Amino acid sequence: MLILRKIILKMVKVNNYVLFMSSALLVILSSFLIVYVEKDTFPTVFDGFWWVMTTVTTVGYGDYYPVTAAGRGIAIFLYVFGIGLIGIVIGKIIDILAVFRRKRVEGDIMFKGKDHFIIVGWSQKARFAVNEMVDTYKNVEIIIIDELDEAPVLTENIHYIKGNASELYILEKASITNARSVVIFADDSLSGDQVIDGKTLLIASTIESVAPDVHTVVEVMEQKHIKNFQHASVDEFIISNETISSLAVRSAFSKGVSNLYNQLLRRSVGDDLYRIPIRSSWSTYRDAFQALIDEGATLIADRSDLTINRKLDEKLPPQAELYAVCDDFTYQKIMKKGGSL
Repeated sequence: MLILRKIILKMVKVNNYVLFMSSALLVILSSFLIVYVEKDTFPTVFDGFWWVMTTVTTVGYGDYYPVTAAGRGIAIFLYVFGIGLIGIVIGKIIDILAVFRRKRVEGDIMFKGKDHFIIVGWSQKARFAVNEMVDTYKNVEIIIIDELDEAPVLTENIHYIKGNASELYILEKASITNARSVVIFADDSLSGDQVIDGKTLLIASTIESVAPDVHTVVEVMEQKHIKNFQHASVDEFIISNETISSLAVRSAFSKGVSNLYNQLLRRSVGDDLYRIPIRSSWSTYRDAFQALIDEGATLIADRSDLTINRKLDEKLPPQAELYAVCDDFTYQKIMKKGGSL
C-alpha cells in the first residue's frame, strides 16, 4: 500500500497533458487488449471500451466481464492502476474548472472573441447600459473593465476583466483591437470634474493609440473638455451634467417631453430609433423617405442632420447614415430587404 500511495502521489504531480494522454492511452490499449484476449466475451472493440470505462469509473454494470486468466489479469491491473489514474484525471478536470471559474469571477481570463462591446468603469450607469445592450441584442458579447475584486455581473455573454483600462495589457486581455465599440463611463468616485475627465482622457488616449478603428463613446463631465478628447480622436461624447440639466429644463417647459426622449433612447417600450441600411435603389432622400413610410417607418435624420424633410430632392450621399423611428417588427422587415450600413 505504501508503494501504491507513493505512485499515486507522483501521478498527482505529473503534468496535466501527460496525465490526460496516459489515461487515454491506458483506456484505448486496454480496450483492444481485452478484445484480443477474450474474443468470445468481447466481440467488438466498443464492447471492450464499454467494459474498460465501467471498470475504471467503478460503475461495474456486470453485463461484460472477463472469464480467462489473462482477461482477469487485465481487470486486476485496471482495478489497481486504472481506477486510481482515472480518479486523479477526474479530480484534475474538476480543479481546472474550479480554477477557471475563480479566474473568471476575479477577471483574470483573456477574452479571445471579436465584434464585442467593452464597457469601462462600473457604476449604476454601466449597469443600465448592460441591461439596454442585452435587451437590444440578446446574444451580445460584453466585457466590463474595472478594478473591483469580483465581477459585478457575470453570464455566458457578459465577461469581466479586472485592471486599469489605461494599461495596455488590460486592453489586450479584452481583445480591444477586435472590439466593435468601447463605452467609457466617468469615474464618479473621484472628486472634481477635471480629475474625472482627466482619467477618462487617459483611458481614451490609450485605446485610440492601440485600436484607432474601434468606435469610442466617452462620458465627459464638462463640455469645455471635449476639445481635449477630440485631439485623442474619440468618436462620440456624452456630456453628463449638461445632458441631464438640459433634459430637466425641457421637461419643465414642455410637460412629458422626457418620456419621448426615454422612449427613443430605450428599446423596451413602443417605437425606437434605428439605423437603416441604404438600398441601391435609393438615389435621393425622397426615395428613402417614401420607401420607409410605405413600410411603416419614419426617416428623421442623416447622422445628426434632422433637416431631411427640407431636402428630400437632394442626392443621397454615399456616406449617409440614415436613422428612422419604427417598432422592432418593422425594423426586422426592413433589415431583411438588405442594404449597406
